[in-house]
Amino acid sequence: MERREFLMKSAAVASVPLLAGSDVLAGQGPAPAPRKVSFKLKYAPHIGMFEAHAGKDPIDQLNFMADVGFTAFEDNGLMKRPVAVQEAIGKTLAKRNMTMGVFVIDAGDNWKVSYATGKPEFREPFEKVCRESVEVARRVNATWMTFVPGYFERNLPMGVQTGHVIDVIKRGADILAPHKLTMVLEPLSDNPDLFLRYSDQTYAICRAVGSPACKILFDMYHMQRNEGRIIDNINWTWDEIAYFQIGDVPGRKEPGTGEMNYQNIFKHIHAKAAAAGKTFVYGMEHGNFGPGIEGEKALIDAYAKADAF
Repeated sequence: MERREFLMKSAAVASVPLLAGSDVLAGQGPAPAPRKVSFKLKYAPHIGMFEAHAGKDPIDQLNFMADVGFTAFEDNGLMKRPVAVQEAIGKTLAKRNMTMGVFVIDAGDNWKVSYATGKPEFREPFEKVCRESVEVARRVNATWMTFVPGYFERNLPMGVQTGHVIDVIKRGADILAPHKLTMVLEPLSDNPDLFLRYSDQTYAICRAVGSPACKILFDMYHMQRNEGRIIDNINWTWDEIAYFQIGDVPGRKEPGTGEMNYQNIFKHIHAKAAAAGKTFVYGMEHGNFGPGIEGEKALIDAYAKADAF
């Protein structure tokens, strides 16, 4: 073979990807999906979690999630997406037999206000966004919407603040309940100035509201940081829990990257839910520990391991 012919053939071979799913495929379209996992629980990824495999299009990402075995999906920013995108998400979820998890009831300020103050100017925007949430939920067949009551008010007694928060939530529950929708209250650990921080505190508020439209979002990442004793606190507040979210501590990444024994936690919830005839969605509200395609594969493997109870 002449040298020129050899070099031309060598260049042609070098242009062919050597390994399907490797990083050399970046920019050449979606990578092949890893093996499909039959998960016991309804883990719900979010948009952006599998961009390296599926690209940036949310529908392609949804289809990838279904292809690898996830049976639920959540999207905190759903209310801000165009109606056409919401409708496309809803159609894809129905087609792939996936359950819609939470989106955030967001009046434009998310939790950066303080409903604990009792100020009337906060109530009208909240009621308006609750009514808008009904339409968004209809487009994607959602049941649950996250609500955070905002900041602690240092100039008011805690009991008075709690009363104000209960009043606001009752207004929202009255809007959502006729549509069989549920506002899930999320205690957070982001900073100590937030009003809602503990599962027992959230339990007491749900009891006071007394509506099926007001329940607990038990985010295990936040609760591990704020109070620990995850299984005990799940047991104590069980009757008011409607939704779970996941994130290991420290780091807020997938199970197995921190100190929490998620396999034991999932096993406990699964057994308790089966005995009570309940099912839950488990939102994957965390980042990926590793970057790129290999990081996404590691995330899927982490969930397969935690689910193997």
